[in-house]
Amino acid sequence: FIGDRKRQIQVWVDTQKLTAFNLTVPQVEAAIASQNLELPGGRIDQGSREQVVRTLGRISNTADFNKIIVATINNTPVRISDIGYIEDGIEEPRTMARLDGSEAIILEVRKQSGNNTLQVVANVKERLIEIERLLPPDFKLQIIRDQSRFIKGSFEAIKEHLILGGILASLVVLLFLRNFRSTIIAAIAIPTSIISTFALMYYMNFTLNQMTMLALVLSVGIVIDDAIVVLENIYRFMEEKQMSPMQAAREATNEIGLAVMATTLSLIIIFLPVAFMGGIVGRFMQSFGLTAAFAIGVSLLVSFTLTPMMSARFLKVSKNGHSAKKSFFYSLIERSYMALLGFCMRFRLLVLVFSIVVVMTTVPLFQKVGKDFITQDDTSDFQVDVRAPEGYSLTATAERLSQIETELRAITGVTNLLTTIGGDSQHNPNSATIYVKLIDITQRKYPQADVMEKARKLLVKQKDLRASVAYIAAFSSSAMKNADIQYSLRGPNLSQLTIYSQKIIDYARTIPGVVDLDNSLISGKPEARIYIDRDRAADLGVKISDIASTIRTLIGGNDQVSNYREGEDRYDIQVRAQLKDRNKSEDLFLLTVPSSKLGSVRLDQVIRVEDSTGPAQIDRYNRQRQVVISGNIERGQSLGPVLELINANVAKINMSPEYQYGVQGRSRELGRAARNFLIAFILSFAFMYMVLAAQFESFLDPITILLSLPLSIPFALLSLIMFNQTLNIFSALGILMLFGIVKKNSILQIDHANQLRSRGLSTYDAVMRACQDRLRPILMTTIALVAGMLPMALGQGPGSASRRSVAIIVIGGQSLCLLLTLLVTPVVYSLFDSLVKTLAWQNLATKFPFLSRNKTQSS
Repeated sequence: FIGDRKRQIQVWVDTQKLTAFNLTVPQVEAAIASQNLELPGGRIDQGSREQVVRTLGRISNTADFNKIIVATINNTPVRISDIGYIEDGIEEPRTMARLDGSEAIILEVRKQSGNNTLQVVANVKERLIEIERLLPPDFKLQIIRDQSRFIKGSFEAIKEHLILGGILASLVVLLFLRNFRSTIIAAIAIPTSIISTFALMYYMNFTLNQMTMLALVLSVGIVIDDAIVVLENIYRFMEEKQMSPMQAAREATNEIGLAVMATTLSLIIIFLPVAFMGGIVGRFMQSFGLTAAFAIGVSLLVSFTLTPMMSARFLKVSKNGHSAKKSFFYSLIERSYMALLGFCMRFRLLVLVFSIVVVMTTVPLFQKVGKDFITQDDTSDFQVDVRAPEGYSLTATAERLSQIETELRAITGVTNLLTTIGGDSQHNPNSATIYVKLIDITQRKYPQADVMEKARKLLVKQKDLRASVAYIAAFSSSAMKNADIQYSLRGPNLSQLTIYSQKIIDYARTIPGVVDLDNSLISGKPEARIYIDRDRAADLGVKISDIASTIRTLIGGNDQVSNYREGEDRYDIQVRAQLKDRNKSEDLFLLTVPSSKLGSVRLDQVIRVEDSTGPAQIDRYNRQRQVVISGNIERGQSLGPVLELINANVAKINMSPEYQYGVQGRSRELGRAARNFLIAFILSFAFMYMVLAAQFESFLDPITILLSLPLSIPFALLSLIMFNQTLNIFSALGILMLFGIVKKNSILQIDHANQLRSRGLSTYDAVMRACQDRLRPILMTTIALVAGMLPMALGQGPGSASRRSVAIIVIGGQSLCLLLTLLVTPVVYSLFDSLVKTLAWQNLATKFPFLSRNKTQSS
């Protein structure tokens, strides 16, 4: 709860009267505790039965607390009413909540780990309906933030992408084969593979969440690939060789089987390393990687069983001689490609040099593209963190925030403002957060970032406030706040840490796009420091502990004295000095403390008070003092380059060896994610080579196939730059997926070329024929994949930003590098064949048989 205040029985003590009666705080506390008791007093044995003796000394009426006798002076009882008064009130507010200007109490509900968010939210809403009936008429219950709304909106958007992507991918088959029956056969592979994947997800206890649904949407264009390749080959056998559907299904599937298996298995082992990544990212990527691997594995089974069976029973080819390959659209593409391929085969070294230049552009493109941890989705809400100057009370902070709330409410698109003061773990009265809720993304035409920029400009005018505007945290973190930049300095001396941190902040202010700079070192908190004269206290018989407990009780209040029972409820009893006696540090001199020699003495006889300031809190990390520098990134800037500049500047400061520095929070996770993805890339390359080497039984063919992967990276990075996207964990998934798709084209070409060469064709003729035969399935699978991801790239619903970064890198990378890979792979294949025929290589292959191209050709 935030903003709630419990009932409390408060004993307000007048310190002047307490001194006049020569009484002390412990006497008041002891009197209340001893005269408000309920204790068992033993048992009476009545033969076969026992009777419990219970002392009932509890006060049953709050007014009776005034009658409690604290002491007897000159045979006259001194009661609570003589030194103060009793109030049946509520505890002093340490937190405050306000919704659209009206006081409120916030109830935050968090689900336990492993539970379904949507189900928990539904259960809570049902319970709230029951509670609302019990509230007084002038009370209103309202749900302000509900995570299930974004989840449901994202889920519905993904379902829409899934359906539209499946339809568009199926229409590609109709476009190239111009056969309605073949379109139905290919389209059935999508729901069959996706629905079958649900069984494996259920077995692994996965839920339908953003990551698993993203894996299914990305798989739409892939699960249909295998079916398209098999179907196209069957259709080609029926069309060109005039085979019956049954014979064509059998022979065409047998011919293409190795290539389909190689493409699918090498694609599965790309996602498996992702599923076993470490860190926070790995916990989310496990369900993504395994779901994608499941869907692709099922698609392989479907392409080898359901697709050939339906083709044998259902597929028919036109008998009027109108081949789909003879259409003007496809004939133009085929003639142009074959002419260009012939040119490249004549100038192979030129193509090789050009390819090397393309690969070398990876370095400048990688440096130019922005790097970030995640893509910030438009969630239709954000938060404003505000810290007022030290010493502000809860009331003063609330008054100051009223002006800010008025200005924020005037921004177009803002629907609700929920302000919480003192909601942090320390309940600081000058620390506040304003939750800003916007019109739903489907009902506005401007992005959330525009509203955040307007809010940030308003806060810049408040010079004495430490304020920041940030997205709602996607991942919970123990860092100081939800900020893009989180930089930590650790060392033994807080003053030196302050100097270092200020240098870093001053430099960070010069970096374009860096805003909301702050640090966790909050100094200037007013405090009254009490210095005890130990010698004088010993002479007067005053204990140090009595001084501390008296000040704590009368200034801060002691709510552990006793409790008041009313029915089944119990309420704390607090003893505290009246407000007039604790407004100034000089009032401390009026307090009295117990003395073993004089009964009681005034504090001014044993202490002196100095007004000073100090840090509001001191953070530590590994037992070292720590200062955390935080900041946010404006739109158009990315986190990676900013961190590189800050790291370079920190290195120039030349800190002492005992001082350490490094990133935290999202900044640290960016580095961890980069390392984990690098490991995943390396493992994927290694696993792909092993799978392809086992499939082709060759040392060179897998190298030829994998050489197409470096060619795709520059085009993937270029796509990110063109569409103003950053390289983050989602776009890294797109690059991994792009690897699996690009090599598919090379596998189809090389596998068919090997088959043609085994039938006696020369290398050149085999390459030209293989590229011609496999052009149509390559174009079909590529366009089907692009069509399946178009809804993701163009979608504007909840969660669209993260999905768009994956789709853009796959669509752009695959489309831009398609022609180059179609030309480079056959050129490299022929170059390796020329190398194998040299005498030096043949002598080397004699000693190392695995260096021969493959078993069939070497024999």
